[in-house]
Amino acid sequence: MKNSIRFFCASSLLAVSLSCIASDFRLVSPDGELAFEIGVDSQGKPFYSVNLKNLPVISNSALGLKADEFVIADGLEMNVVATDSVDSSWSPVWGEFESVRNHYNEALLNFCDRNGLQFNLRVRLFDDGLGFRYEVPEQKNVNYVTLRDELTEFNLPADMTMYVIPGDYDSDEFLYTISPLSRLREAMPNPKHSESSRILGLAVQTPMLMKHPSRPLYVNIHEAALVGYPAMALDVNPESMSLSSHLTPDKTGVKAYLQVPFVSPWRTLIITENAPDMLASQLIYNLNEPCAIEDTSWIKPQKFMGVWWEMFTGGKTWAYSDKYNAKPGITDYAALSSNGRHPANTANVKRYIDFAAANNIPALLVEGWNEGWEDWAGYKKNRQFIFDKPYPDFALDSLVQYAADRNVKLIMHHETAGNAADYERQLDDAFRFMKKHGYDAVKTGYVGHIIPRSEYHSSQWMVDHYNHVVSKAADYGIMVDSHEAVRPTGMMRTYPNWVAQESARGGEYESFGGNPPYHTALIPFTRLKGGPMDYTPGLFEPDLAKYGKGNTSRGLTTLARQLALYLTMPSPLQMLCDLPENYQRFPDAFQFLKDVPVEWSDSRYLEAEPAEYITVARKDKNSADWYVGSITDDQPRTATVDLSFLPKGESYEATIYQDGDDADFRTNPQSYKISSRKVNEKTKLKIKVAPGGGFAIRLKKN
Repeated sequence: MKNSIRFFCASSLLAVSLSCIASDFRLVSPDGELAFEIGVDSQGKPFYSVNLKNLPVISNSALGLKADEFVIADGLEMNVVATDSVDSSWSPVWGEFESVRNHYNEALLNFCDRNGLQFNLRVRLFDDGLGFRYEVPEQKNVNYVTLRDELTEFNLPADMTMYVIPGDYDSDEFLYTISPLSRLREAMPNPKHSESSRILGLAVQTPMLMKHPSRPLYVNIHEAALVGYPAMALDVNPESMSLSSHLTPDKTGVKAYLQVPFVSPWRTLIITENAPDMLASQLIYNLNEPCAIEDTSWIKPQKFMGVWWEMFTGGKTWAYSDKYNAKPGITDYAALSSNGRHPANTANVKRYIDFAAANNIPALLVEGWNEGWEDWAGYKKNRQFIFDKPYPDFALDSLVQYAADRNVKLIMHHETAGNAADYERQLDDAFRFMKKHGYDAVKTGYVGHIIPRSEYHSSQWMVDHYNHVVSKAADYGIMVDSHEAVRPTGMMRTYPNWVAQESARGGEYESFGGNPPYHTALIPFTRLKGGPMDYTPGLFEPDLAKYGKGNTSRGLTTLARQLALYLTMPSPLQMLCDLPENYQRFPDAFQFLKDVPVEWSDSRYLEAEPAEYITVARKDKNSADWYVGSITDDQPRTATVDLSFLPKGESYEATIYQDGDDADFRTNPQSYKISSRKVNEKTKLKIKVAPGGGFAIRLKKN
């Protein structure tokens, strides 16, 4: 596959023809409070450190690259090539803010040895953190590079509290461990559930969060602009209080195949003294390249429903027929009858379209519409998914027209079962088929092992694949919501048609035993720093046993909390995950889901603490209205909503959707109450939040 995304300017990577002079260098943030110091030690090994207000954030830590063709890690001298300062702004196609300030100080540093081997390090220092990346210029006698390791370290100054999930090359769908670094080995659940976690050992995925034990300091470590390179995990050494980069290899152990010149992704540290500032940071987006799509008018943030939850509640299936395993190689689905449990059928889809149209929900995702699901998890042995052939009971043309007549768009679903190579083979045909039938958004999926290459989900080849799909989709005017893909790194700035990803443990797990309340109070500090998530909120009936299909799971949430998730977990593509009949049971609460926007012009994080609580206010991009959402962990609390962000002298009508007095996510999750009152910029609301609960407010200008 040809990687069609290249963002850097080759001229910036030309060999630096300056003499190498050993020296130390210090770069400070625009406000002067954050400092990045770098130099080489007596053996010529490069090291860096980071300080905030003269207190350590990262202690002396190594840098370097190791490849079959060279090792650039010691015997080096350093030269400061250039410095710069930038203060600009840019307007996202969608996001939490209508305008984002991009203010940083930059340095380009060159490290070279006596044989002429060298790399450049580009550093950008913002008020709320920094990014640095390796830029490898042309080398003497080195044209191609077989990368074995990146030798980046993050040595910590204290026994930081870690908020992490296990390292894994294939999955991000874990619950978080919260533990001091020194006890992480005992606290982390046994990660040896897969081949990759056995290789990784004690490692954690990024984005990850740390909190200082004795002073106000929060640090998020991740990466930005992941292109042509494998994703980074972090090896953990509790004894030395150290983290070190661990790149995803291919099955031969090679981390990346590169041609010089090349650049790495940015290694990012968001550094704040309070939790709300961590949530508000746009640093990772700022380190990505500007939008590569000239005309973005076709990118439409939206809410959508889905024919999918019926499969999770039990008794329904994505497959048209149960007979496939008894008759491999089947080609004539019309000769079979539906199994009676296939909800992606014409009559049922029309029912969803009617509900969406009646409630002004602009889109509907249909899963299980196309051929290939009978043995989907093992189709590498039998047949492939076909992305332009509907099952016999899915009248595609008439359904598309039926939806269009009611101002509803259908969203395509492409599950690949990990066969990314086959998906690339079908990609142009699939996208042409979508455009012919009026689809302009697709949900992609990669459940299972990557075949036929035996790649890992976060390897270099698969990173190139995800980027290729999004770039190709942009050529066709198609938005992408990717599931089971590598975690996001802010690439949505460059390709805003990449409207959402899963890449974490999402709402579907409410049908697999539930997500504990702390989970959604933490992932905005971790996973969401790289980009929006298709979490699939909106669950009104958490007790799956009520469906009588053998699933006894219970979602660990109150109904009011589900409303709040549309604010605390912002995404330009937001699902209303539940069944139409469950929304019809609670029409007054459902009104909030009909009203809440997905496009914002401003966001204010009012109070927050990772894994405990978040309260945020957001301004609708298309009106003068504001919305507030708040969630808590499994402990009750009283939230303070300071409305001083409202325009002075203006009056608003606040409609408050909150937990009932007897609400509890374990015993009474559907207890809620709704009230209204007039408010202004002087109002401070005190609102009780139930265990596992939340609240949502609409502030409508009078």
